[in-house]
Amino acid sequence: MWRSRVTRSSSRAAGSRPRARAELSEHAGDVDIAIVHGNLLDFEQHVHGPIELAVCMVDTLVHLESKAAVGDLFAKVHRALEPGGRFVITYRDLSREALELDRFIPVRADDSTILTCFLEYEPETVKVHDLVYRKVGDEWTFRKSFYRKLRLAQARVEAQLQEAGFALTETGVERGFVTLVATR
Repeated sequence: MWRSRVTRSSSRAAGSRPRARAELSEHAGDVDIAIVHGNLLDFEQHVHGPIELAVCMVDTLVHLESKAAVGDLFAKVHRALEPGGRFVITYRDLSREALELDRFIPVRADDSTILTCFLEYEPETVKVHDLVYRKVGDEWTFRKSFYRKLRLAQARVEAQLQEAGFALTETGVERGFVTLVATR
């Protein structure tokens, strides 16, 4: 059965970014999309009835606060899915440390912005430091910040999915991104 309503929930969701909201609306076609700005772990508040498909893309998982929170999310998604429903996950595997200069990553550079990040590895997380130069008029400004991402090894994530009751139906790794498809 096709559902015509798509809900996106994330603390960093498109709901907080006008350009992302506009792009989402532009590509929605006939799909009724509700943008929810909130905690991903509270997604069940916005779901009405069993769902066929849950998708958790790019680095959403690694932005959760702990590996236990990842397991909690998996259990909630399993409960929310209809029998045979699928859960698709992609995330960057940060479990192996980048060394020396490989810790420095050029992210974006154009006429008005230069963004570089560097990674600092901790036992359970990676501290991501963003260094941003922006040109406003003839002046360059500098901003720096950091945030943490979880270090999630693929084997650990697969085990957590199975503990939540999922069967893995597809797995893959491409350019450091893990893709997992799990079925209830």
